[in-house]
Formats: sequence, C-alpha cells, structure tokens
Amino acid sequence: MRASQFHLFTLKEAPSDAEVVSQQLMLRAGMIRKVAAGIYNYMPMGLRSIRKVEAIIRDELDRAGAMELVMPLVQPAELWQETGRWDKMGPEMLRLKDRHDRDFALQPTSEEVVTDIARQELKSYRQLPKNFYQIQTKFRDERRPRFGVMRGREFLMKDGYSFDRDVEAAGRSYEKMYAAYGRIFDRIGLEYRAVAADTGAIGGDRSHEFQVIADTGEDAIVYCPDSDYAANIELAEAVALLTGRATAGRALEKTPTPGKSTCGDVAELLGVALQTTVKSLVLASEEVDETGKVLKTTICLLLVRGDHDLNEVKAGKIEGLKAGFRFATETEIIEHFGCKPGYLGPIGLKKPVRIIADRTVANMADFICGANDEGFHYTGANWGRDLPEPELVADIRNVVEGDPSPDGKGVLAIQRGIEVGHVFYLGNKYSKAMNATFLDIDGKPKHFEMGCYGIGVTRILGAAIEQNHDARGIIWPAAIAPFEVVICGVGWGKSEAVRDEAVRLYDTLKAAGVDVILDDRDERPGVMFADWELIGVPHRVTIGDRGLKEGVVEYQARREGEQLKFAPDAIAAHIIASIRA
Repeated sequence: MRASQFHLFTLKEAPSDAEVVSQQLMLRAGMIRKVAAGIYNYMPMGLRSIRKVEAIIRDELDRAGAMELVMPLVQPAELWQETGRWDKMGPEMLRLKDRHDRDFALQPTSEEVVTDIARQELKSYRQLPKNFYQIQTKFRDERRPRFGVMRGREFLMKDGYSFDRDVEAAGRSYEKMYAAYGRIFDRIGLEYRAVAADTGAIGGDRSHEFQVIADTGEDAIVYCPDSDYAANIELAEAVALLTGRATAGRALEKTPTPGKSTCGDVAELLGVALQTTVKSLVLASEEVDETGKVLKTTICLLLVRGDHDLNEVKAGKIEGLKAGFRFATETEIIEHFGCKPGYLGPIGLKKPVRIIADRTVANMADFICGANDEGFHYTGANWGRDLPEPELVADIRNVVEGDPSPDGKGVLAIQRGIEVGHVFYLGNKYSKAMNATFLDIDGKPKHFEMGCYGIGVTRILGAAIEQNHDARGIIWPAAIAPFEVVICGVGWGKSEAVRDEAVRLYDTLKAAGVDVILDDRDERPGVMFADWELIGVPHRVTIGDRGLKEGVVEYQARREGEQLKFAPDAIAAHIIASIRA
C-alpha cells in the first residue's frame, strides 16, 4: 500500500466533544468519524485494525472448535417474547415495526435467535456439543452514549453460544472458551485480568469478565497481588473485618448531633473514628399482581460501617430483594422511622422493618447510629442489649483496598479496567423458556445447557489506545496496528535514489508478509513523522539522500522512541525479526 493511494486524513486537534483519549486519538488519526451520538463511520485506517482483531478472534475460536455463522440484525419480537425479554429489556433495545405493523428489534444480543436455531437443528445428544459464534453489528440505545467506541450505540461484537447435554459438558465448553479468550487477548497484546463477575441481565450462575487494565476504565477490578483471586467490584467478597464481637463497654446514650446528618460529620463532631459509626440505607421491595398492582411493600434497613458503601448488586441477591428493589421514599421512611433521612437507625423504630447487617457491622460493639430523631444519634449501641440481633447478616458492601483477600492469601488491591470480553454459563434459562430440547441417550427430551461468550471488537480498539498512548498519539500493540511498518521517503519527488531504495525495501518486506505502507506523499519530514506517530505504526524507517550517502537508513520503534541507524541491506532483516519476536 502506498500512502498516496490510501485515504490518510489526520487532524491536529480533536473535536471539542471528544471526551476520552481513545476517542480523541481515533478521531485525530482518521480511524473513525462521528455520524450521530454513539454512531461512527469506521474509516479505512480504523477498519484495518478491526479486521486484525477479527482475524485473531476467528483463528482462536476456530481452533477451539467453534463455528461461525451470521444472525440477523433485525429480529422478530416473537422470539424475545418467548423468554419475556421483550418487556424486560427496557429502552436500550431499539424496537421498530415493519410495513405490516409487526414488531422487530435491532439485536442487542442473540440468545433467543441462536436458541431457536438449536431447537430446530439439534435433535440428538449425538450432535452435541455445538458452539456457534458470529461477529456482527449490535445496537443498544444507550441513554447517554459516550467515550467514543467504548460506549457507543452501534458497535461490532463477537457473540458466541454453546449447547451441551449436561452441566458437566457445559462446564468443559465454558473452560474451553475461557482459555480461548486468554489466548485472544494475549495475542492482541493487551495487559488484562480475567475476573469473576456478576451475570447481570443475561442470567446464569458462572461468569468472568476480561478487563483491560487502564486508569480511565469504568470498572473497578479487585485482586490479590499474592494470589490468583480477582473479581469485579460488584462480586468481590468482603470478609468481616472484626473476627468477633467485643463485650459492651459503654452505656447507650442519645447524643445531640445538630445539623450532622452524615457519618463523617458525626464522627468529626464527636471526635471518634469513622469506623465506629454505622450507616443506614432504607430499601423497599414490592409484590405485584399480574396487572402490576402493588400487593405488599416490605421495608428493609441495610446497615454498613460508616466508611463503607452499599453494594447494590450484592443486595439484589438477598432473598426478598431478588425480584427487584428501590430506595424507599421519604414518606415511607417517616412512616417507619418517624424521622427524615439523615438520622436513621435500627433503635426505636415506629413500625417494624427488616434489618440486614453487613458482616462487619454484625460484629461491632459500642457503635454509633442514628436515633430516629432529627439532630440526635445514639452512642454506645450494642446488639442484643439495645436492639435485637439482625434478621440477616450478609456481605452487602463494596470491598476497599487493603481488605483481607477472601482466599486468605494477602490483602486486596483495586485498579481500573475496561471490559472487553465476558463469558457466562447460562444453564437452561433460555432453552427452558423456549422449550429447546434434544433427545438424550435415554430417548427422553432434555433442555440444552448453554453458555454465552462475548467480545467487544470495536471496544478493543478504544481499550488498547487507553492503555497504550503518549503525548504524540497512539502506540498500537503490533498485532492490531493498522500497518506494522511505515517507510518514509524524505525528498520523494527530488531523489531517485530515495525512491529506488524505498521501493526496494517495500518490496522486500511485502514479500516477507509484512503489512507495510510506503509514504510517497512528498511531504516535509515533520508532517510525515507527526502523522505516523499519531496513527501509532509500530515501526518506522526513514530513507533520505543524506543518510544514503552515509550508507545508512534510520529506524525508530514507536514504543521505544530511540532512533537507530542501519545499513540499507540490514534493515529488512531487523524489522522482520522484531515483528516475529
């Protein structure tokens, strides 16, 4: 490829609405162009990197025994209605009608469609296991699309689905995909962690996220530097920080705390550690009938230590809250506590509530909590003496850095990450809902055990840039750079020697299978260098008249920055060796 024949269009400045580094650099490097909020054109430069990501994914998935197909972007409502997700998905799923007034959706994912394929095509246990995947456009109507390709509305995703005859076989398929994902991200060249994760709206009971490490990541990754423990913040287990409950040492006192409605303010006023306070959070869960009428509302008081935060995902796993919950209204709070928020606590309730204490809170003694009276808190509160033991003790908080690791092998650390892949074990949630069965070895019908495996193809580009950039631009991992090598001919239009040597090197590298571009634009060296550093090509060779007269060409690796000189006959071998290494 010659630059004069390629569409090369860079910007000195990013548009003012570009929020993060990857979005700014992809726009400046001419990789994407915005069409609408969260919707982009992928220009030739960006598409080259996308195709390289796809090739690695296909290679590893085919190696793992998965088979590629393509499912439609437009999917009929009837399939989604079988699983109930047509109503549950919410506004993120873009719905539309055809000319016959039939309902369709732009696919956000394809569990229903692939399960329909399985129930029609897979009739016997002899046909199992099967693993299908596609690399296809998805659409999710994000309320606030942002961060360029990191959280767009339209994006390219690899989604795969496995079908097995039993739980044990499904576990083997899961492990096979987990290993394949590791190979994919290793080959791409990203620093990542595979972390235990919550299954979210897709369902299932086994899940791992593949998170690219980046300071700008939206997700918090919890890990133990001294062991293999790793989980996202929603799932990371928070152990009790107190091994047992101390004996009560203070009398219960109703202490004035005028205008101090937060644990931090109360601790500061009383001159005590924040860790001696207890934070109260009030949730409401509702039972409804088929028409949506509320039959019963249950109020729950969740207690965490003053320096800790409630983990809503963990709270949602508690019996009674699994079907959904909301934060209680002020009216409900006053009805049950007799006080407005800010001074709430578990002592002296106006009406009974369900009390759920975090593991650490359950072991606290002589703690401080709200007195359910504006301007007052209780000090010296103790379980069993001043209030009943909590109805339930559970892990309901976020871990914090320095907490003991749940595996007992050290303490926890937290870093930021960008989710680029996710593997789920779904079980038979979808096959049961859609009555997708096969005949097992005993001749009886049985529901498929399923797994689901996703990779954000276009998101990988953004994550790679967030992890690999400097003040000059992108520093691509070599495997997904739009080009591996650029040859810059300085004085192209004036020097036949430069042209001849540049073309000779170009032909040599092409013959060796190197993805190389020859910059023959006859631009000033500063313009050429700035463009290719912005674009992030890993290897650059500069050929000029002065160097050729000295018997050298100049070489610079984008990541290292040091400029080296080689004899013209030696540079090709150095580049090929560097790429293969």
